[in-house]
Formats: sequence, structure tokens, C-alpha cells
Amino acid sequence: MSHDLGQAGPHSSLFRCDATTACDPATGHPRPPRREFKARGSFTERCPGCQLPVLNCLCPYQADAESEARIWLITHPLEHHKPTNTGRLIRDVLPATEVFTWYRTAPDARLLALLDDVRFAPFVIFPDDQPDYAERVVGMEAVHEIKARGRIPVFILLDGTWRQARRIFRKSPYLDRLPVLPLATERLTRYRLRKPASAAHLCTAEVGAELLRQSGDEVAAQVLDDYFDAFNVSYDASRRCEKLEMPTAAMKRLLARRGAA
Repeated sequence: MSHDLGQAGPHSSLFRCDATTACDPATGHPRPPRREFKARGSFTERCPGCQLPVLNCLCPYQADAESEARIWLITHPLEHHKPTNTGRLIRDVLPATEVFTWYRTAPDARLLALLDDVRFAPFVIFPDDQPDYAERVVGMEAVHEIKARGRIPVFILLDGTWRQARRIFRKSPYLDRLPVLPLATERLTRYRLRKPASAAHLCTAEVGAELLRQSGDEVAAQVLDDYFDAFNVSYDASRRCEKLEMPTAAMKRLLARRGAA
């Protein structure tokens, strides 16, 4: 992919990026320094492992699981800096999870290579609410058919706010050739840390767990769901400066799984 940078390209001497200067991957231009984070919770002491407040650290409950299906996250760059992001929970539970940062004019080369890998059959998880891509919409039966053929189904989750996810979907031409799989569920969100527009809008981790369950990876779905519950409850209690004295049922299942490993 070429970019019109005038007379100064990303490798021009006018633009120098080093360990102390972040650069835009699309242009090579140095980015302005990020403003100091001063939002609510910015002065909270956080665990370096799970990033939750140390008051209710999540690390004791992290448990791995395996699944036939894979999950790849295309994450909006702003989402990486939010401690309330739940996409990272999927990677904690499923080690094979891939995470790619989305840049409109500079798609990740590794993602493009994986999309062409014949071992994988990727599906973009997105609602079927617009007619212009109706011919690409499939149901969960397509995932089961892929498994029967010996290929690995991949759920591509667009990790960001609803507005950011729509932008990723619309502004990423490399996704245009992929089937679109809408999540069909009556499940309502349990996410306490951000206010959704509707109770039917699930957070990224909830979507991942439900897709795994529907595609036949019930154990992985349960572990991810339990880990999300532990994250949700722990973070919510920390916001109220409350120390959790007793583990929840989900936490107990995670502890048992770690003990059995």
C-alpha cells in the first residue's frame, strides 16, 4: 500500500522515531505526546499483571482454556488504553487469541497474511442490519460446516465502542470478502463498568463467550464467562473502594480449574 506523503516519506530524515517517540504506522510521522491520563481512577494503584486495582486483583483467577474455534480481535487504538476493556480477557483465557490494532490506512500485515491462510475460515462478527452486505450474512451452521471440513473457524471481533466498530467494519476493505456472522442471542449484558445503549448490547468478552458456546466450545465458553464475571465483580467493587471478602461462584470455579491444572 502506498501513501502520498509529499516529498517526505516515513523514512525521510524529517521524521525520526525512536524508543521515546511514537509514530503513526500509516505515515511514519511522529505522534504528538499523549496527554497525561487524569480520568477517574488514574491515581488508583493497579496490579501490573491484570491492570485491575490491587484492592481486588484478578490474577488469582486467571485460567487457560482451549477451543476449536479461534478469536481474533481487531482493536481500535483508543481501546488499548482503557482498563475497562474486556477484549483482553479473551486473550488471557485463550492463549491462541490474536490481537491486532486497527489503523484505517495501514492494515496489519500479519492479519492480512492470516486471512489468506487456508487453515483458517474467518467470520466477521457484525449485525445483519444493513442491506448492502446481506449476501454475505451467514448463520452458525456455516461455522459447524467449516469444522466438519477440518478447517479452523475464526471469529473476528471488532473491539471498540459501537461507533468505532462500525467504522472498522466500513473502512477495512480486507474484511469485505469475508462472511458476516451476526450473533443471535437473547442474552442480556451483565457488564457493569460502562453503560450500554441497550441491555442487548454485549461487551466484547460476552460476545466471545456466547460465540464459543454456540459453536460447540462449551468448556472454553464457561471459563471465559466465569473470568468475565470475576473481572466485572472485582472492578465494580474496587470502584466503590470495597474489598471482596468472599469469592463468587464463578471465582470458585476458576480457582478449582487452576488447582486442577
